Amino acid sequence: MPHTKTIDAKKSPYQIQVLDRALAILEILSQEGPDLSLAEISERLQLHKSTAHRLMMVLERYKLIEKNSVSGRYRLGLKLFELGTKAVSQLDLRERARPFLERVVLETGETVHLCIMDDTEVVYLDKVEPTRSVRMASSVGRRNPAYCTAVGKAMMAYLSEAEVESIVRKQGLKPLTANTLTTLYELKTDLATIRKRGYAIDDEENEEGVRCVGCVVRGHSGEPVAAISISGPSFRVTKEKVEHLAIPVVAAARSLSANLGFADEISVATEQAI
Repeated sequence: MPHTKTIDAKKSPYQIQVLDRALAILEILSQEGPDLSLAEISERLQLHKSTAHRLMMVLERYKLIEKNSVSGRYRLGLKLFELGTKAVSQLDLRERARPFLERVVLETGETVHLCIMDDTEVVYLDKVEPTRSVRMASSVGRRNPAYCTAVGKAMMAYLSEAEVESIVRKQGLKPLTANTLTTLYELKTDLATIRKRGYAIDDEENEEGVRCVGCVVRGHSGEPVAAISISGPSFRVTKEKVEHLAIPVVAAARSLSANLGFADEISVATEQAI
């Protein structure tokens, strides 16, 4: 006898019924698929056919499920594979990066972050803290605008001009502090400097009293896949110390890039030296 899955709306006050139902459809297809008809899904979830059909149409539009044009039956879509692959790659990136992050903490005594770009924002994948009394109030999973962070600018410096302009159109250049770059010209000038210098600086642009130094991590074809940064209070990460503090950050980012298959001469030399 087929398994019937009921949706209990009383389990949590934070449930959203339509989302719960959509996720329940994906779960049913994963457990009892690969192919189920609309009637079978409706029966298992105890939903009216019209309700189930509307949910299926939305899931199909986002390629989370697929409908067989001949049989009319449904199965999980390739979009789920794509999302799962990205999730696994991010976990793998975090695992690979951890030794490099820990080394930077030891060499600088400052908080180290590993971040990736998600559309117009940076997402913090990992964080390693030093044993100091004044630490950064950041957390894994946190998001910040790319244009005013060292990690964001480090990655943006290796995007095309069209991609940079698209980010600015979507996100805008809102002044978060008195130091935030607020024009496209200023941002592009800074990105050019970053490419020449080899690292990015957040000079209290995202948060007053906090200065950061970041360097891009590049994949095998040279694309920016992540960035490593150190962050600290500006009284400790002074302008005079930035160039010195950037050395281990750049070395770690280049070593991780080489680990990911980016084979420029500097990355390979750095990896061999370490």
